Amino acid sequence: MRRWVRRSLWDVVPRDDRPSEAALRRRRLVTVAFGLLGAVVLGVSLRIDPGSVWFYPATFALAGVWTIGAFASGPLHLGRIGARGEPGEQRLVRPVLSPILLGLGLAAIFVVGGLVVREIPWLDQQVRSVTDFADQGSLPILVVVTAVNGVAEELFFRGAVYAALPRHAVVWTTVAYVIATLATGNVMLAFAAILLGVVVGLQRRASGGVLAPILTHCTWSLSMLLALPLLFG
Repeated sequence: MRRWVRRSLWDVVPRDDRPSEAALRRRRLVTVAFGLLGAVVLGVSLRIDPGSVWFYPATFALAGVWTIGAFASGPLHLGRIGARGEPGEQRLVRPVLSPILLGLGLAAIFVVGGLVVREIPWLDQQVRSVTDFADQGSLPILVVVTAVNGVAEELFFRGAVYAALPRHAVVWTTVAYVIATLATGNVMLAFAAILLGVVVGLQRRASGGVLAPILTHCTWSLSMLLALPLLFG
């Protein structure tokens, strides 16, 4: 188990994909511009009344902002992690199963935390303001929206933003993600962004790509979409 966690979150796979100074400056300018735009769209989308016909277009627009910004900033990589092989052999694979398991484990932690949060009226109301969208929306469409936005956020924050930072990228991408989430005005979403941001940031650092963060984020967010209405219904 310890070795599995180290490969997934800590052991950095050697790579040589350093951009030129000009490419790095361009990526930084693009990520700042799209980061500000995305924060505005995010704040607007989660202030739309639950059940409004404008909720879905707004959330897809947000995913579009993150995705366009990510690919406009420069090249993105899927990444690889170490895997068991013959003695003395270093075998690299695309991270698939481990990110999904990490997402499920993170979701389980949040479910346990939810049992505590619902006993605190102010925090309970913060969570219910989010679950209202699940209660009044179409579940199949919400699943698609949740997955699309999870992919888009990771493309931007663990793809473009991470690559734009020369040092302490795990910390600063988490900070950027939390700041963007604070545009919603919801404290619980910001707290979730801290924990999720650290985990997927470590995955990005270890694998050198966005595949592991995407799978963990989508697994976690889809699990929360299904679990939170049951806890706070």
